[in-house]
Amino acid sequence: MKNAIAVLVSLLSFAAFGQDFHRCYTHEAMLEQEERTSGYIGRVDDIFERAKHFESQDREDVYTIPVVVHIVYNTEEENLADSVIFNQIESLNADYRRLNEDAENVRDTFNTIVGDTFIGFQLASFDPSGNPTNGITRTNTDVESFFSLAMSPAEGVKLTSEGGIDPWDQSRYLNIWVCDMSVFGTVFLLGYATPPDGLPHWPEGATDGLADGVVVQYEAFGSNNPNPLIAGGAEIDVRGRTTTHEVGHYLGLRHIWGDGDCLEQDGVDDTPNAEDQSGSCDLEKNTCLDDIADLGDLPDMVENYMDYSPETCQNSFTLGQVGIMRGVLEIERFDLVNDNPALGINSDQLKLANFKLYPNPSTGTVQFSVTNSDENGISRIEVLSETGQFVQSMQLSAGTSSTEIEGLPRGIYFVRLTNETGIRTEKLVIL
Repeated sequence: MKNAIAVLVSLLSFAAFGQDFHRCYTHEAMLEQEERTSGYIGRVDDIFERAKHFESQDREDVYTIPVVVHIVYNTEEENLADSVIFNQIESLNADYRRLNEDAENVRDTFNTIVGDTFIGFQLASFDPSGNPTNGITRTNTDVESFFSLAMSPAEGVKLTSEGGIDPWDQSRYLNIWVCDMSVFGTVFLLGYATPPDGLPHWPEGATDGLADGVVVQYEAFGSNNPNPLIAGGAEIDVRGRTTTHEVGHYLGLRHIWGDGDCLEQDGVDDTPNAEDQSGSCDLEKNTCLDDIADLGDLPDMVENYMDYSPETCQNSFTLGQVGIMRGVLEIERFDLVNDNPALGINSDQLKLANFKLYPNPSTGTVQFSVTNSDENGISRIEVLSETGQFVQSMQLSAGTSSTEIEGLPRGIYFVRLTNETGIRTEKLVIL
C-alpha cells in the first residue's frame, strides 16, 4: 500500500541471480531527472495523485493502445522474427485483460483486489504518414550495445542519428524499442520506460534526454524468443513480462515496494507494503505490517507484475493499479486511445451503405451484414487477431451480403473492412 513518486523509468538490482544486473531503470532514471530539473519528482507525484481519482470509475470501456515495435539489431540473433513480436503483443493483451492462463494462481488472499484492466494493445495499422503498416520497423545498426551512462541509460536507440530510430508520434503510438543493452557481452539491464511526454504543467526541459516510450533487452522480449536470457550464470524463464512491467511504468505505475523500505509507498491503496523487491516466488514472505481496508495485513504480493519476482509467479494487477493506468489514459495519454488514426481510418472516411456486426460481444457465432452499393461498396472483410495476425477473410459483391463466422476462441479480434476509399477497423469481442 504505497504512496507515490510516480513511475517513470525502471532499473533494479536482481541480487537473486548473484550478480549486479538490473531488471528495470525507472527509479534511478527518475532520480537522474530530478538532478536535471529540480522539482521533477514532486510534479510527478501530482500527476500520480490525480490519476488515483479514476480508481472508482467505470472500467468496462476497453482502451486499445496502438503499438509500434522498433527492432534495432546489430546481429541476426537480435533481429527478432515477427512471430516473437506477435507473441509479445499477445502476452501483453493476456496480462492486461486477465486472460493469462496463470491468473488462477493468484492466492485467495488477493482474489478480491485483482482484475481486468480493460486495456488492450494492437500493432498499429497506419504509420504517422497514413500509410498501411504492420506496426514493426527494423533497423540494422553498427552499434553493438546501446547501454550508455551518458544517455540515461540507452537513449541512443531512440535516435536515428545515434544508430537507432526516431520515435513515431509519441502522442499516438506506444513506441517499444528492442535492442541490445548488454555490458561487455553480459546482460545488465532488461528494460525501462519513460513518463508521458510534454505535460503542460511540467517546466520546459523536464523530459530532456528521456524520449517517451519503452526499451527492452532483446532476449527478454516475447515468451517464444529463441535467444536464452542468461544472468548470473543461470537461464531465466522469460514469459514476456519484462514488457508487461515496463508498460505498467509507461502507464503510471510504480514498483510495488515503492523503491524503498516499509516506510516508502507506491501510491496505490490496495498493494501490500514490502521491505524490498522480491527475488523469488516465496509465498510465506510478509516483510511489512500494513492494514488494507477489509483485508488487514497482507503478505508480500509476489504475484504482482510490478514486483521483481520471477515471471513464473507474476500474474496480476490490483484494482488500484488498474485505476492509476486508466486515469493516465484519460488525462496524460488521452490522444493515445481516443480517435486514433493509427488503429484505422474513421468510419466516416469509409463510405458504407450499411454495416452490422452482431452480436458484439459474442459467445459464439457472429453475423456480418452489409448493404453494398455498386459504388464504394465493401469489397473485403478480414478478421485479425488482437496481435494483428490474419485469421480469415471474406469477399463481398454489390448488393446486400451477409455471412457469419463461428468457432473463434475467446479473445479480442479486429474486423477490417476495405474498399477503394480506405480501411475501417471494428473491434470484436468473443466471450
